[in-house]
Amino acid sequence: MEISKAEIATAAAASHAAGTQDLMGAEILVKALQAEGVQYMWGYPGGAVLYIYDALYKQDSIQHVLVRHEQAAVHAADGYARATGEVGVALVTSGPGLTNAVTGIATAYMDSIPMVIISGQVPTPAIGLDAFQECDTVGITRPIVKHNFLVKDTRDLAMTLKKAFHIARTGRPGPVVVDIPKDVSFKKAPYGGYPQSVEMRSYNPVRKGHGGQIRKALQLLLTAKRPYIYTGGGVLLGNACNELRTLVDMLGYPVTNTLMGLGAYPASDRKFLGMLGMHGTIEANNAMQNCDVLLAVGARFDDRVIGNPKHFAQNDRKIIHIDIDPSSISKRVKVDIPIVGDVKDVLAELISMVRETTTRSDSGALAAWWDQIEGWRKRDCLKYDRGNQEVIKPQYVVETLWNMTKDADAYITSDVGQHQMWAAQYYRFDEPRRWINSGGLGTMGVGIPYAMGIKLAKPQAEVFTITGEGSVQMNIQELSTCLQYNTPIKICSLNNRYLGMVRQWQEIEYSGRYSHSYMDALPNFVKLAEAYGHVGMLIEHPKDVEPALREARKLKDRTVFLDFRTDPTENVFPMVQAGKGITEMLLGSEDL
Repeated sequence: MEISKAEIATAAAASHAAGTQDLMGAEILVKALQAEGVQYMWGYPGGAVLYIYDALYKQDSIQHVLVRHEQAAVHAADGYARATGEVGVALVTSGPGLTNAVTGIATAYMDSIPMVIISGQVPTPAIGLDAFQECDTVGITRPIVKHNFLVKDTRDLAMTLKKAFHIARTGRPGPVVVDIPKDVSFKKAPYGGYPQSVEMRSYNPVRKGHGGQIRKALQLLLTAKRPYIYTGGGVLLGNACNELRTLVDMLGYPVTNTLMGLGAYPASDRKFLGMLGMHGTIEANNAMQNCDVLLAVGARFDDRVIGNPKHFAQNDRKIIHIDIDPSSISKRVKVDIPIVGDVKDVLAELISMVRETTTRSDSGALAAWWDQIEGWRKRDCLKYDRGNQEVIKPQYVVETLWNMTKDADAYITSDVGQHQMWAAQYYRFDEPRRWINSGGLGTMGVGIPYAMGIKLAKPQAEVFTITGEGSVQMNIQELSTCLQYNTPIKICSLNNRYLGMVRQWQEIEYSGRYSHSYMDALPNFVKLAEAYGHVGMLIEHPKDVEPALREARKLKDRTVFLDFRTDPTENVFPMVQAGKGITEMLLGSEDL
């Protein structure tokens, strides 16, 4: 149902309120975004959002990036948010625009990323009448957002945007969808300025942790014989990395990060035991299982981290859990000392208590614990055939990239699969927000859009995407966006001609029945990159890996696609099979 000329005329003739100006809803939206400090937004136009696009055309403080698919718009805004800590913004039209964005929204939701997604909707009189390009945006997105709004009155638009940004960035962050019918975007309403503050009676996330609980946690930590600090993405989202590093260094305790928490504590520090979980190190997993006091910070004990909960519960240990989200505490694993609060504030208070107390941990017990950990570490569970000169080992590509960029201002994005795990294992992240990947949802196709978003935010940084020939094709059309908006990223495709992680599971669990996991008709990625206006490189021998990466880095103003032909038989180890405990690891092909 289209908006009539009479309705437009009526809206245009609306009288001015004293002390305010009458603005179209689209203009109010743009002013709200400007007031929130939005510099970039990613989107794709359509009929329901054309008034919004017209308002964007009339301003120059917000740069809109035209992607080639709405999924990529949300992923790019997501990558921007992960790297900067700011709220990412995407704009899509109604119907298929919104449904194309759903995967991106769900990806951000699973990893608690602060985002505002603005979607167009059919005019309010047409809602529910199966109008052209109509869908139930609120209903469709309800399970995958922190909150969503359907704005039915232009006068509510400014406050709704204020609430959306507030909800997205506070407490446990997450995506918020604001659905704007077309008539709401064109009708005028009095606008007296963007709200300075917002109060929501039903939404008041706790920031300060309970002092008594923190004191209990301190006492437990200082009396531990085998302490362990387990941290997740919440430490990065809460900007608490400095506090974490201070606490770990004060206590001298071993620490591990989840896949989403890498970089929170420097990987180069000896106290870091590596990533834990399904593809974690022996030392990280064994310490998790054998510690007597576990401090969990901004982590959620998910299935990829602890494996089978019954196995995890076999060993008696005391657990302290700090999280901003009370629903995450004791959700999968019963904890002894829950502390609900902002991880930065809680860790700061814990640090103050450590400094004030005269109690010290048992140095003898801690030394014995470290001796045990070093015994596990000597197993060198991440070893691989480094001397192979015949075929490129994918781990070698990642290690070489790390050696070349470890002192540079570099960001690494990945898609999902074997290459993601190799990147997490072999690129040793020392700084936070440098490792950008999809953890909770495990979404293929995020790598290039993530990198685009980061490159706009960090134009002087080097941005690399580690991907595979399967994942990269899911949003490869965004190579066009890279050219149009001059975001010169470097794409390292570990091309093994298989859906590698699927093939690995089929080898181990399905007796080598490789059902539909072989990529039988791949494009010529070099020519494809060139067709999009970029540089393509084919690398087939180990001796050419380092020179190719060096050459790609020299091409600072060009997007480069590096097609590394890697060993198709290589598997990711260590590996914990589904239903197993985290210490029941396969360490190599000899364990199969």
